[in-house]
Amino acid sequence: MDNMERIRKHFEEEAKEYDGIIKNLIPYYNQMVVALVNAIPFSNQDEIDVIDLGCGTGSISKAVQSSFPRASMTCVDISANMLDIAACKMSDFNNTKYINSNFYGFNFDRKYDAVVSSLALHHLETKEDKFEFYRKIFDALKPEGVFVNADVVLASSDKLQDCYMKEWKRFMCKNVSESEVDSKWMPSYYAEDRPISLMEHFELLKEAGFENIDVVWKYYNFAVYMAVKKL
Repeated sequence: MDNMERIRKHFEEEAKEYDGIIKNLIPYYNQMVVALVNAIPFSNQDEIDVIDLGCGTGSISKAVQSSFPRASMTCVDISANMLDIAACKMSDFNNTKYINSNFYGFNFDRKYDAVVSSLALHHLETKEDKFEFYRKIFDALKPEGVFVNADVVLASSDKLQDCYMKEWKRFMCKNVSESEVDSKWMPSYYAEDRPISLMEHFELLKEAGFENIDVVWKYYNFAVYMAVKKL
Protein backbone atom coordinates (compact mmCIF):
# COMPACT_ATOMS: atom_id res chain seq x y z
CA MET A 1 0.00 0.00 0.00
CA ASP A 2 1.51 3.36 -1.00
CA ASN A 3 1.50 6.30 1.37
CA MET A 4 -1.40 8.18 -0.25
CA GLU A 5 -3.59 5.07 -0.20
CA ARG A 6 -2.68 4.54 3.47
CA ILE A 7 -3.67 8.13 4.18
CA ARG A 8 -6.94 7.78 2.27
CA LYS A 9 -7.86 4.64 4.20
CA HIS A 10 -6.91 6.28 7.49
CA PHE A 11 -9.17 9.29 6.84
CA GLU A 12 -12.06 7.19 5.53
CA GLU A 13 -12.03 5.25 8.79
CA GLU A 14 -11.68 8.26 11.10
CA ALA A 15 -13.99 10.70 9.32
CA LYS A 16 -16.79 10.57 11.92
CA GLU A 17 -14.39 11.13 14.82
CA TYR A 18 -12.11 13.57 13.01
CA ASP A 19 -13.40 16.82 14.50
CA GLY A 20 -12.90 15.53 18.04
CA ILE A 21 -9.53 14.01 17.24
CA ILE A 22 -8.18 17.18 15.68
CA LYS A 23 -8.92 19.30 18.75
CA ASN A 24 -7.24 16.72 20.97
CA LEU A 25 -4.11 16.61 18.83
CA ILE A 26 -3.64 20.13 17.41
CA PRO A 27 -2.78 22.91 19.90
CA TYR A 28 -5.02 25.98 19.68
CA TYR A 29 -6.78 24.62 16.61
CA ASN A 30 -9.56 27.23 16.75
CA GLN A 31 -6.99 30.04 16.85
CA MET A 32 -5.30 28.53 13.82
CA VAL A 33 -8.57 28.47 11.87
CA VAL A 34 -9.32 32.09 12.77
CA ALA A 35 -5.81 33.15 11.74
CA LEU A 36 -6.19 31.44 8.37
CA VAL A 37 -9.54 33.06 7.63
CA ASN A 38 -8.41 36.50 8.80
CA ALA A 39 -5.46 36.36 6.40
CA ILE A 40 -7.74 36.22 3.35
CA PRO A 41 -7.43 39.84 2.14
CA PHE A 42 -10.89 40.55 0.75
CA SER A 43 -14.02 42.36 1.87
CA ASN A 44 -16.73 40.15 3.35
CA GLN A 45 -19.03 41.44 0.60
CA ASP A 46 -16.75 40.40 -2.26
CA GLU A 47 -17.85 37.62 -4.59
CA ILE A 48 -14.69 35.54 -4.41
CA ASP A 49 -13.83 32.05 -5.62
CA VAL A 50 -12.12 29.97 -2.92
CA ILE A 51 -10.82 26.41 -3.04
CA ASP A 52 -10.05 24.38 0.09
CA LEU A 53 -7.43 21.69 -0.56
CA GLY A 54 -7.74 18.74 1.79
CA CYS A 55 -10.94 20.15 3.27
CA GLY A 56 -11.53 17.24 5.66
CA THR A 57 -14.86 17.63 7.40
CA GLY A 58 -15.28 21.19 6.14
CA SER A 59 -14.30 23.21 9.21
CA ILE A 60 -12.10 25.62 7.26
CA SER A 61 -14.58 25.88 4.38
CA LYS A 62 -17.40 26.67 6.78
CA ALA A 63 -15.32 29.31 8.55
CA VAL A 64 -14.39 30.90 5.22
CA GLN A 65 -17.97 30.83 3.98
CA SER A 66 -19.25 32.31 7.24
CA SER A 67 -16.81 35.22 6.93
CA PHE A 68 -17.31 35.63 3.18
CA PRO A 69 -21.00 34.83 2.60
CA ARG A 70 -20.82 35.65 -1.13
CA ALA A 71 -17.90 33.32 -1.75
CA SER A 72 -18.09 30.32 -4.06
CA MET A 73 -16.39 27.36 -2.37
CA THR A 74 -14.76 24.30 -3.88
CA CYS A 75 -13.89 21.53 -1.40
CA VAL A 76 -11.29 18.91 -2.35
CA ASP A 77 -10.44 15.84 -0.28
CA ILE A 78 -8.99 12.37 -0.71
CA SER A 79 -11.71 10.87 1.51
CA ALA A 80 -15.28 10.49 0.28
CA ASN A 81 -16.47 10.08 3.88
CA MET A 82 -14.85 13.38 4.83
CA LEU A 83 -16.58 15.11 1.91
CA ASP A 84 -19.96 13.70 3.00
CA ILE A 85 -19.50 15.22 6.45
CA ALA A 86 -18.30 18.50 4.92
CA ALA A 87 -21.43 18.64 2.74
CA CYS A 88 -23.61 18.24 5.84
CA LYS A 89 -21.63 20.89 7.69
CA MET A 90 -21.94 23.24 4.71
CA SER A 91 -25.64 22.53 4.07
CA ASP A 92 -26.65 26.12 4.87
CA PHE A 93 -24.49 27.36 2.00
CA ASN A 94 -25.64 26.81 -1.57
CA ASN A 95 -22.61 27.72 -3.64
CA THR A 96 -20.28 24.82 -2.84
CA LYS A 97 -18.69 22.19 -5.09
CA TYR A 98 -17.11 18.93 -3.84
CA ILE A 99 -14.27 17.01 -5.52
CA ASN A 100 -12.95 13.63 -4.36
CA SER A 101 -9.28 13.54 -5.34
CA ASN A 102 -5.78 13.25 -3.94
CA PHE A 103 -3.28 16.02 -4.61
CA TYR A 104 -1.25 14.03 -7.11
CA GLY A 105 -4.23 13.43 -9.38
CA PHE A 106 -5.89 16.81 -8.93
CA ASN A 107 -5.82 19.52 -11.59
CA PHE A 108 -7.35 22.96 -11.15
CA ASP A 109 -10.06 23.66 -13.72
CA ARG A 110 -10.47 27.38 -13.07
CA LYS A 111 -8.83 30.45 -11.50
CA TYR A 112 -9.38 31.31 -7.85
CA ASP A 113 -9.09 34.40 -5.67
CA ALA A 114 -7.93 32.31 -2.71
CA VAL A 115 -6.49 28.85 -2.23
CA VAL A 116 -6.60 27.61 1.36
CA SER A 117 -5.51 24.40 3.00
CA SER A 118 -5.10 22.99 6.50
CA LEU A 119 -3.21 19.99 7.83
CA ALA A 120 -3.02 18.40 4.41
CA LEU A 121 -0.11 19.52 2.22
CA HIS A 122 2.42 17.84 4.52
CA HIS A 123 1.27 14.56 2.95
CA LEU A 124 3.05 15.45 -0.29
CA GLU A 125 6.04 13.14 -0.24
CA THR A 126 9.05 15.17 -1.37
CA LYS A 127 10.20 18.78 -1.64
CA GLU A 128 9.92 18.39 -5.41
CA ASP A 129 6.29 17.30 -5.00
CA LYS A 130 5.60 20.31 -2.80
CA PHE A 131 7.25 22.68 -5.26
CA GLU A 132 5.28 21.29 -8.20
CA PHE A 133 2.06 21.66 -6.23
CA TYR A 134 2.95 25.24 -5.28
CA ARG A 135 3.46 25.94 -8.98
CA LYS A 136 0.02 24.49 -9.73
CA ILE A 137 -1.49 26.65 -6.98
CA PHE A 138 0.28 29.75 -8.31
CA ASP A 139 -1.01 29.09 -11.82
CA ALA A 140 -4.55 28.55 -10.48
CA LEU A 141 -4.68 31.92 -8.71
CA LYS A 142 -5.97 35.13 -10.22
CA PRO A 143 -3.65 38.15 -10.09
CA GLU A 144 -3.51 39.40 -6.48
CA GLY A 145 -4.84 36.01 -5.40
CA VAL A 146 -3.67 34.57 -2.09
CA PHE A 147 -2.58 31.17 -0.84
CA VAL A 148 -3.04 30.55 2.90
CA ASN A 149 -1.94 27.30 4.52
CA ALA A 150 -2.17 25.97 8.08
CA ASP A 151 0.07 22.99 8.64
CA VAL A 152 2.62 21.11 10.67
CA VAL A 153 6.21 22.24 10.08
CA LEU A 154 9.70 21.22 11.09
CA ALA A 155 12.09 23.35 13.11
CA SER A 156 15.25 24.72 11.53
CA SER A 157 17.51 22.65 13.83
CA ASP A 158 17.43 19.26 15.51
CA LYS A 159 17.52 20.76 18.99
CA LEU A 160 14.58 23.04 18.28
CA GLN A 161 12.72 20.14 16.66
CA ASP A 162 13.14 18.17 19.90
CA CYS A 163 11.59 21.12 21.71
CA TYR A 164 8.69 21.19 19.24
CA MET A 165 7.98 17.48 19.65
CA LYS A 166 8.16 17.60 23.45
CA GLU A 167 5.68 20.48 23.54
CA TRP A 168 3.36 18.75 21.08
CA LYS A 169 3.42 15.54 23.10
CA ARG A 170 2.79 17.52 26.30
CA PHE A 171 -0.30 19.07 24.71
CA MET A 172 -1.65 15.77 23.40
CA CYS A 173 -1.16 14.07 26.76
CA LYS A 174 -3.54 16.60 28.33
CA ASN A 175 -6.30 15.16 26.15
CA VAL A 176 -5.42 11.49 25.52
CA SER A 177 -3.29 8.96 27.39
CA GLU A 178 0.48 8.95 26.96
CA SER A 179 0.28 5.31 25.86
CA GLU A 180 -2.14 6.28 23.05
CA VAL A 181 0.15 9.11 21.96
CA ASP A 182 3.17 6.79 21.89
CA SER A 183 1.45 3.80 20.31
CA LYS A 184 -0.86 5.53 17.81
CA TRP A 185 -0.38 9.21 17.09
CA MET A 186 3.40 9.51 17.04
CA PRO A 187 3.84 6.41 14.84
CA SER A 188 1.13 7.75 12.50
CA TYR A 189 2.94 11.08 12.25
CA TYR A 190 6.26 9.48 11.36
CA ALA A 191 4.65 7.03 8.91
CA GLU A 192 2.40 9.44 7.00
CA ASP A 193 3.57 13.03 7.41
CA ARG A 194 6.35 14.66 5.41
CA PRO A 195 6.71 18.16 6.89
CA ILE A 196 9.50 20.59 6.06
CA SER A 197 10.61 23.79 7.76
CA LEU A 198 8.95 27.16 7.25
CA MET A 199 12.16 28.48 5.70
CA GLU A 200 12.03 25.67 3.13
CA HIS A 201 8.38 26.42 2.39
CA PHE A 202 9.22 30.08 1.85
CA GLU A 203 12.05 29.20 -0.55
CA LEU A 204 9.74 26.93 -2.56
CA LEU A 205 6.96 29.52 -2.65
CA LYS A 206 9.36 32.23 -3.84
CA GLU A 207 10.74 29.90 -6.50
CA ALA A 208 7.17 29.13 -7.60
CA GLY A 209 6.59 32.86 -8.22
CA PHE A 210 4.89 34.04 -5.03
CA GLU A 211 5.57 37.34 -3.26
CA ASN A 212 4.59 38.89 0.09
CA ILE A 213 5.32 35.59 1.83
CA ASP A 214 4.76 35.77 5.57
CA VAL A 215 3.88 33.94 8.79
CA VAL A 216 0.37 34.70 10.05
CA TRP A 217 0.36 32.53 13.20
CA LYS A 218 2.68 29.98 14.77
CA TYR A 219 2.82 27.71 17.81
CA TYR A 220 5.90 25.49 17.93
CA ASN A 221 5.43 22.96 15.07
CA PHE A 222 2.12 24.35 13.75
CA ALA A 223 1.97 27.42 11.54
CA VAL A 224 -0.27 29.47 9.29
CA TYR A 225 1.58 31.13 6.43
CA MET A 226 0.52 32.98 3.30
CA ALA A 227 1.79 34.10 -0.09
CA VAL A 228 0.42 36.37 -2.83
CA LYS A 229 0.42 36.15 -6.61
CA LYS A 230 1.20 39.70 -7.63
CA LEU A 231 0.14 41.33 -10.90
